[in-house]
Amino acid sequence: MSNMVTERVNKLRKMMSDRNMSVYMITMADFHHSEYVGDYFMEVRFMSGFSGTNATVVVTPDKAGLWTDGRYFIQAKRELDGSCVELYPMGEGGVPSVLDFIREEMKDGTGIGFDGRCITVKESEDLSEIANDKNGSLMVSEDLVDTIWTDRPELSSKKVWELEDDFSGETRAKKLSWLRLTIKEQEQEGYLLNDLCSIAWLLNLRGDDIESVPVFLSYFYISKSQAILFTDPDIISNKLMESLYSDGIRVLPYESVFELTGNIPDEVIEKKIWIDPECVTLALKNAFPKETEFYYDANPIEERKSIKNPVEIKNTRLAHIKDGTALTHFIYWLKNQDVSKLSEVDCSDRLLEYRKSQKNFLDVSFDTIAAYGPNAAMMHYSATPEKYSMLEPKSFLLVDSGGHYLEGTTDVTRTIVVGSLTDEEKEDYTTVLRCHLRLMAAHFLKGCTGQNLDILSREPAWERGLDYRCGTGHGVGHISNVHEGPNSFRWRITDKGRAWALNPGQITTDEPGLYIEDGYGIRIENELLCQEDVKTEYGQFYSFETITYAPIDLEPVIPEMLTQYERATLNAYHKMVFEKISPDFTGKELEWLRAATREI
Repeated sequence: MSNMVTERVNKLRKMMSDRNMSVYMITMADFHHSEYVGDYFMEVRFMSGFSGTNATVVVTPDKAGLWTDGRYFIQAKRELDGSCVELYPMGEGGVPSVLDFIREEMKDGTGIGFDGRCITVKESEDLSEIANDKNGSLMVSEDLVDTIWTDRPELSSKKVWELEDDFSGETRAKKLSWLRLTIKEQEQEGYLLNDLCSIAWLLNLRGDDIESVPVFLSYFYISKSQAILFTDPDIISNKLMESLYSDGIRVLPYESVFELTGNIPDEVIEKKIWIDPECVTLALKNAFPKETEFYYDANPIEERKSIKNPVEIKNTRLAHIKDGTALTHFIYWLKNQDVSKLSEVDCSDRLLEYRKSQKNFLDVSFDTIAAYGPNAAMMHYSATPEKYSMLEPKSFLLVDSGGHYLEGTTDVTRTIVVGSLTDEEKEDYTTVLRCHLRLMAAHFLKGCTGQNLDILSREPAWERGLDYRCGTGHGVGHISNVHEGPNSFRWRITDKGRAWALNPGQITTDEPGLYIEDGYGIRIENELLCQEDVKTEYGQFYSFETITYAPIDLEPVIPEMLTQYERATLNAYHKMVFEKISPDFTGKELEWLRAATREI
């Protein structure tokens, strides 16, 4: 693989030289700046060999670098080994940012190249500043990697289906009315939306164009007088097309969005347009007339859809009962196997079988992580039929998985004992459990952000001089992207510089961990529903309802390490788990479940 990477990088350098480019940037992004992307958009993987979901590659005449976050340091180090692409671990001391690297490496009077359909307006502005300082320019009209990638997959174009009101909890017409009112309140005339999850939520439509993310490739433009969905018309049934039309929505071909003004009658072309510069790409912005006045602000749908309505909450609880039942069946099965005969793939396949047996199961919400031993130290490791490890009767199996059901989306992690443990493993496991329980039991004032609460989780790890190089939790979508903003738990201030307050109805994961390179990984993850708690003279307090229902392995727990409050929190959780899922268990499984959820 390393030889192919070098060959591809050299081909790119030749094209760069022909165009007087000294920098070419490739991002892990599609035309919609999605977190996960379809096969067509795997340019980073093609050019570097790195298989993670977050990375940027920058190529210069004599250097090639890959930037990724702490989740992937170990994985990237292994996958880049022997290639001409050097790892730049983001956030580590002495490591330049992508922009700082480009600023240093760009030659005077040359160009910075990238595909303008994949780089956001905000990113392009930062790059333009660098280019101007170097008397250069941005070259954005060509996708150079496409020329090299001769067997590139086609763009996905799969059928769209409608999420009925019984599952969405709010009609498409009502959502459109809300969005139009929001646009008007900001004194704007139109709004351009390219975030796929937001479009899916707004229109109560789902698709299958990205693996494990039920969305479809599309853009959406809305104003007072019109609403246009840009997608492949062939993926929409006649019945659904009529329904969209009745809600005042025109459907036009996907690529025609880049001729946006040609699709809007001259007499109604809006001049004041709202876009999210962190998501809308440079090519999309350039589709509007030069005289357009752009209003930059965050996508208003992001926060609105993060606050689940009563129907979504009710259904999500049901989804978690199904998912917890499936996971618990799997844990029981695993505990009763000769693990030396099992591979990581065997485990993920078996868990999928249990999920598929649940009514209204649609798909996994991401590729299952069934990671044994050192593999579990890579936070987003994924075994394949070609590359996997066999289990041994010692240490842990980490299983991070989830599912999409008609009722909702789940994300859960359990670290399961599969044999003998060292004292250090037990101590680390109990530390992670303490981190998890601290956040689960939080009570906090209205207005608190995930940054305010993150330390509650990290404290037991920090006390031991340990940390995990990632956030503690992320928002979860509703039959959508399993990673959803703006709610999250993390202690670092993001580049966007804005901390969002937690709101009732938001669902956020609680997933601290410890990752020991060449050793093992431990993570425990539940989903937390923010809810109103007591209101006093000091204000409105909030707390969390845990909505994940599966036993946490008690075998490695050192009870003496737990505070009395932590122990009570764990016991209360396990009591609830047994009440929620025990009706689906009988015989030996039921007896095992009773023991697995016992008080300690």
